[in-house]
Amino acid sequence: VSQSKKRNRAITARRQHLKSVMLQIAATELEKEESRREAEKQNYLAEHCPPLHIPGSMSEVQELCKQLHAKIDAAEEEKYDMEVRVQKTSKELEDMNQKLFDLRGKFKRPPLRRVRMSADAMLKALLGSKHKVCMDLRANLKQVKKEDTEKERDLRDVGDWRKNIEEKSGMEGRKKMFESES
Repeated sequence: VSQSKKRNRAITARRQHLKSVMLQIAATELEKEESRREAEKQNYLAEHCPPLHIPGSMSEVQELCKQLHAKIDAAEEEKYDMEVRVQKTSKELEDMNQKLFDLRGKFKRPPLRRVRMSADAMLKALLGSKHKVCMDLRANLKQVKKEDTEKERDLRDVGDWRKNIEEKSGMEGRKKMFESES
């Protein structure tokens, strides 16, 4: 057991040593890359941006300003052209990706959320400005009169309960009750 522990410690120490060596190499590579970028930047600036010589007379200064404005205009045109080219290529990429998804038959389903909408809002969202009809569903309902049920009719016809009792009292009243039930 002790030998396996020593062996595991040796393996772990070896791994740690290799990691530290790799990190040192990576750090030196990053430093080299940074110095290379800085040198490229200095070379580019020296090539494209010569040191500025400011003339003493007013006419020479005006001429320098005109030259600078012309360079700015040329740079802006180039920037605009590049932006348009980038937009065009990104649109082409989107179209190609869509065609690729269509060909594969795999579609991304967006996460859907439940939204409470009225019928009017739903039609407006689907049809846009074409939707002019108001979908008030309750406005188109028919008015239905409540029909009298037999119990309500009986209650209405009965009227005052005292009269009813007097009419049905005695043998004649009992006879009337049996006749009316059948």
